[in-house]
Amino acid sequence: MINNKIMHECCDAGFTNGEVYEAYKIFFGTLVSDSRLKIINLLRNDEKNVSEIMKALKANQTSVSHDLARLKKCGFVKVENKKKFRYYKLNEKTIKPLMDLIDKHMSKHCIHILRSQQEDKNEKSKNRN
Repeated sequence: MINNKIMHECCDAGFTNGEVYEAYKIFFGTLVSDSRLKIINLLRNDEKNVSEIMKALKANQTSVSHDLARLKKCGFVKVENKKKFRYYKLNEKTIKPLMDLIDKHMSKHCIHILRSQQEDKNEKSKNRN
């Protein structure tokens, strides 16, 4: 269930429970994309412009621009114009701490995912031989 405070604020603004859930789905769905996760992790170190992101990810301009638009829409990144370039950086106030928290959670609770995948891979390899 979504936090009552958020639901109250959204309902006061005229949004239904269903619309709030849809916004949550869009936000969390942003993390599902492999390319957007790569951009988030790339921006954890330093701000980058589109060309730098394209080069680092070996991706085309259209894909990177679409991913950045989604990340910006959901508040994952902030944009700053510097001379003729737009630089993207991770939202330091909310998303950077969120990613740090996710890292802590993953290192403590989710190592079993990697172990399970490794065991499955080893088992399939044994079965082929």
